[in-house]
Amino acid sequence: MNQPARLAVFLSGNGSNAEQIFSHFTNYPTITVALVLSNNPGAFGLQRAQKFNIQTKAFNKNQFYESGVVLNWLKEEQITHIVLAGFLWMIPQSLIQAYPKHIINIHPALLPKFGGKGMYGSKVHAGVKAAGETKTGITIHEVNEKYDEGKIIFQARCEVLPEDTPDSIAKKVQALEHSHYPVEIERWVKQ
Repeated sequence: MNQPARLAVFLSGNGSNAEQIFSHFTNYPTITVALVLSNNPGAFGLQRAQKFNIQTKAFNKNQFYESGVVLNWLKEEQITHIVLAGFLWMIPQSLIQAYPKHIINIHPALLPKFGGKGMYGSKVHAGVKAAGETKTGITIHEVNEKYDEGKIIFQARCEVLPEDTPDSIAKKVQALEHSHYPVEIERWVKQ
């Protein structure tokens, strides 16, 4: 990495993972979270970003998929890498082409299990429980044109006990997300 990296974080909701990322890169010498974008103008994650004095923008489907507005914002802010942190929409081909191998996502399961369209949040943990899995975890992966099918960069595991509920599984997985995602983003950007 020759020049400082400028990250854009995309989120759709609460933003707890995003806040861990903001905190990790506060005062970091060569990596800056420069922009936070959301498809949900009411996302609490946008408020979290504002506490860190990070510029935020919200967009609609037309701006994301048709008009090129979002890509223009990324270019204006000289974004070098895109991080998805609880972002629920499919990334358009235009962004994948503009940022090849420079978009990553975190998924709350051990892909390829429990991935794909509609598999997010509590749905994943309920699926893990219903399948009788004894392990689950997180997968950090590159983003391509299909949900949850990009190259796997990192996985971490935790046990699923017989008494676990989808909620208790979610807590274990979230602890893995918070401890690993910022560090793996840093490693990924520096490679």
